[in-house]
Amino acid sequence: MGALLRSDALVSGADTRPCSDPVRVMIVDDSLTVRTVFSRMIEQEPDMRIVATANSAECGLAELATATPDVMLLDLEMPGMGGLAALPKIMQSAPDTQVLVISSLTADGAEATVTALSLGAADTMLKPRPGGFNDDYRSTLLCKIRALRGDTVDDAAGLAVAKTAADRIGKPPQLVAIGASTGGIHALNLFLRQVPKNFGLPILITQHLPASFIPVFAQQMEMAAGREAVLADDGIQIERGKIYIAPGHGHMVVRKSGGHHVLGLAYHPVKSGCTPSVDPMFETLAEAYDGHVAGVLLSGMGRDGTDGAQSVVSAGGTIYAQNAETCAVWGMPRAVTELGLAAAVLPPAELADRLLASAGAAAWR
Repeated sequence: MGALLRSDALVSGADTRPCSDPVRVMIVDDSLTVRTVFSRMIEQEPDMRIVATANSAECGLAELATATPDVMLLDLEMPGMGGLAALPKIMQSAPDTQVLVISSLTADGAEATVTALSLGAADTMLKPRPGGFNDDYRSTLLCKIRALRGDTVDDAAGLAVAKTAADRIGKPPQLVAIGASTGGIHALNLFLRQVPKNFGLPILITQHLPASFIPVFAQQMEMAAGREAVLADDGIQIERGKIYIAPGHGHMVVRKSGGHHVLGLAYHPVKSGCTPSVDPMFETLAEAYDGHVAGVLLSGMGRDGTDGAQSVVSAGGTIYAQNAETCAVWGMPRAVTELGLAAAVLPPAELADRLLASAGAAAWR
């Protein structure tokens, strides 16, 4: 069997699908077993179609022009060029293709995956050990693929809502809190690189990621921002000029203690089902800082952060949201935009500029 296998060779009866515009999926992985399992999972869905598979990054790149996938499942650890080196070429050749990285559980796998996400890969799935391709895994994979293909959104309507909220810049912030999910790491890099070193407000970040990736993610955020990044834990005092990262096993929350603001961890179930979740971070900040909070929602599926954003705005704070055109998935930012909570709906770097311009003199050092 050749390096590339077309979908009409994979599955019989493909022409009988009820969906006229299925999600076009391409799989690039050097493991025949993985390619076969993923193909079977995907081809069972009437709204999805495998347009090509490849056993190397080189073969995947060669096929992109004719395959035109909506979503590519990309293994990073392959002989030859490998997925990480190929990613910039993939994004240049097929800018409309969303890349879902299939990552190993190793430390090297975590570092390569977070790097890929910072370069613009949209999301990641851990490659399970033998026997791990179960119904839960399949459900999560299919959910991510559908989200990455996305629906056509009426961004003009969202911008109209944002315009009505634009004069509602809240209290001068004493802290910046950012929530992100699918596509968020790339957006975070763009946002943080726009923040100058003399901007003194502490920055809290909740990013949906597997727990094993969080330490590598924190290192990347430290490099992007040029300031120390600290993994949140119980009792850590919040200080100016630092970044605080939610761990993968709990929600980052904030409380007042002895005249200071300190971090804590919470483990309660939340509406979004996410751990860590943006909502507890926003909600506790709104109370602890009496609304002196600038909240930012970047690319991500679902509505995590919406309830917390309402708490921030109700307390007098300000919410900023990434726009549809620059999101891998316009879910979390869309929810707050459509509720009229966002004071600005812009690309990440422009969001940073808008926040910096309205932060006030006390934000600088």
